[in-house]
Amino acid sequence: MTNVLPTGATIGILGGGQLGRMLSVAASRLGFKTCIFEPNGDCPASHVANYHFKASYDDEAALKSFAAAVDVVTYEFENVPTSALDLIESIVPIRPNRRTLAVSQDRMSEKAFLSELGLMVAPYGAVEDAESLAAAIAQVGTPAILKTRRFGYDGKGQSRLMSPNDATQALADMAGADAVLEGFVDFSHEISVIAARGQAGDISCYDPGENVHLNGILHTTTVPARLTPAQRTDAVLIAAKILNALDYVGVMGVELFVTKEGLIVNEIAPRVHNSGHWTQNGCTIDQFEQHIRAVVGWPLGDGTRHSNVEMLNLIGDDVDRIADFAKGGSAGIHLYGKADVKAGRKMGHINTITGAA
Repeated sequence: MTNVLPTGATIGILGGGQLGRMLSVAASRLGFKTCIFEPNGDCPASHVANYHFKASYDDEAALKSFAAAVDVVTYEFENVPTSALDLIESIVPIRPNRRTLAVSQDRMSEKAFLSELGLMVAPYGAVEDAESLAAAIAQVGTPAILKTRRFGYDGKGQSRLMSPNDATQALADMAGADAVLEGFVDFSHEISVIAARGQAGDISCYDPGENVHLNGILHTTTVPARLTPAQRTDAVLIAAKILNALDYVGVMGVELFVTKEGLIVNEIAPRVHNSGHWTQNGCTIDQFEQHIRAVVGWPLGDGTRHSNVEMLNLIGDDVDRIADFAKGGSAGIHLYGKADVKAGRKMGHINTITGAA
């Protein structure tokens, strides 16, 4: 059953970063208000949202007031405390649903879920201590990468093992957190599919983009990706299978490795995704509007790509080159309004049209 919200309704967004900012802009274009819940002041989304609850995620009174003030809640990052979600969901619907968060917040749960669907993932093993790490190395082999099960992003919470001799340092890098050891995958390149599912079960997928990372952070996404027609179809079908299995509502990013054996799922992100920013200048309906359409019960928009695009992330002091990017006049410039420039911090992105689709 579809629960359609009328224009003028208020969408609550957990998190006030750049994704919340761009979701707020998309919502405003469709006639909706947004209310963000974000502990920090002067955050990117606070510059454009209608309302800002500035409180911690353990402030029950603030969470109740936030939930009572909105008509639906979504999120721009997945590491929201379970206790906060429990309280919010007792008052107002959360989309995407809680099961999706439970799966994606824990790398072991995510890999188990994907494997149960019959999808290929990198070899992996659970790690809690030195003994289980040794067992995982025996199972997975090296080279491998040790990752915290929760709270890792943009290369954080990870340590590389080139041989078993690196085990002690890798375990120390986890700082006591439960982890998962992932075997290296022999892949030619990484792609991602930005896929959406509406409340009625309708699905719309954007063309896969090809991703390049630097220092663990996404550097560029190029569309179209280097794929055969069969690989392109498989990528979209994998994303759709995941969405349906989770009874998902909203936009999801699905990262995949292209290998000789087929497509291997790297990870899923239950939200709008950095590798989907190209849609802002390459499609009539971008990923942010698509997400808003889904959570408010509207029909999904047409995600057809009208242009080839290269998305370039502006990391740290890359943003100081913005005047040079602006000179060409053809680049779509998207800045996040962050006051402090820090190394490794995403400050904005550039979408360059490279031709017609």
